Amino acid sequence: MNSISKTILVVAVAFVVTACSIPTKKGDSGSATIVQSNKKPVKRFGSVIKIKPEMLAQYKELHANPWPEVLEQITKSHIRNYSIYLKDDYLFGYFEYVGNDFEGDMIKMAEDSITREWWKLTDPCQIPLDSRKEGEWWATMEEVFHQD
Repeated sequence: MNSISKTILVVAVAFVVTACSIPTKKGDSGSATIVQSNKKPVKRFGSVIKIKPEMLAQYKELHANPWPEVLEQITKSHIRNYSIYLKDDYLFGYFEYVGNDFEGDMIKMAEDSITREWWKLTDPCQIPLDSRKEGEWWATMEEVFHQD
């Protein structure tokens, strides 16, 4: 085996060992945390809410053209990879949190005047689930499986 092949083999083995040794721990509120060396922890969140069928077109239009300030606030709140999916009359939200103070970041987001104006348009389109926890609008879902 030549030196280039040995180097590639060593790098490949190191990559596999590193990838397989990233610890994962179950978080609170249906979230899961991935701990990566030299990176901020990532907490994944899934949530669900009903959509009023008569408001679906308006909801889709709002999200087809989100306000730049709302997107900026989401980023400032350390939220990444945010997606909303639709199935029947249910919206499923998914995002990853990469900050260190989730509660504090969510409070700052809720205090943002532009975000509050956005919510005045989106909230009337939604019907919160009866099974949600106290203080939730979207019901937090429990993560039962994840694979990177």
